[in-house]
Amino acid sequence: MEKIKNRKEIKQPGAHSYVFSRYLEPIASVKPGEEVVIFTEDAFENRITKESDLPSKVLGEYLNPQTGPVYIEGAEPGDTLVVHILDIEPTRDWAVSVLNPHFGGLTATNTTRLLHEPLPEKVWIYQLEDGLLSYNERLTFPWNPFLGTIGTAPNLEALSALTPLDHGGNMDVPDVKPGNSIYLPVNVEGAHFFTGDCHAAQGEGELCGVALEISAKVTLKFDLIKNKKINWPRIESPTEFMTVGSARPMEDAARIAYAELIEWLEELGWDRLEAYQALTQIGKLYVGNMVDTNYSLVAKVEKKYALI
Repeated sequence: MEKIKNRKEIKQPGAHSYVFSRYLEPIASVKPGEEVVIFTEDAFENRITKESDLPSKVLGEYLNPQTGPVYIEGAEPGDTLVVHILDIEPTRDWAVSVLNPHFGGLTATNTTRLLHEPLPEKVWIYQLEDGLLSYNERLTFPWNPFLGTIGTAPNLEALSALTPLDHGGNMDVPDVKPGNSIYLPVNVEGAHFFTGDCHAAQGEGELCGVALEISAKVTLKFDLIKNKKINWPRIESPTEFMTVGSARPMEDAARIAYAELIEWLEELGWDRLEAYQALTQIGKLYVGNMVDTNYSLVAKVEKKYALI
């Protein structure tokens, strides 16, 4: 991407946040239209660096550190914050994934209680070189970075950085990537924006609960849509409109995502029932994560159908 001089750099001064909260002091202030570089740590705050660093031995009580909050000048409740993701660059040449006991899509967890023994702990360190992340010949995947966690502060309560909900949060949606724009609700003055948990790559669902976790330097541009209220996150790519719903059970997340996409089509001039019919025939749906405190699903429609 084109290099811009004097772009503001934002690093966390001291401890990272493990919650999305309006009650934390902003670490920086950004004007709409301003491009910034935000530095993020991986989901383990860089505590796992080699295969012998087992999660049960080296991780603390909290996971998923966030850089923020960033105060967006002029943002008020009822506005929409637009985050243009311009670039994601790794700040190290390796990524990590793990099997963590009692966490993942195919093992017992604290909310899915079963009697079988947990899966064994295991750590994979992937080397990043020439656009590929490699552990061995079978476990070699292309660099496809995105922000696993991105959001604004809720109106009242503080929410764990592990939780995706209507503010955004830990959605683990691969379309939160360079070239796309993320629309987030503004619930408090200044929006209080947070991000972190960059993934070098991840399949749909984040099946074992841990993607290819990496620290990163993220280039963003912020815009505001004044007096435009949205209820759930939206994503726009050059070719698609997308909405994200996060809930349990998974079918409720799907309902939220598709209902929100119908509302977006209505804003574009569609009749509600025609939008319902259209998405029945040409809508797309995928799972961002099936492992977090809430599951995140993404509904999509191609712009060539939506902009008629």
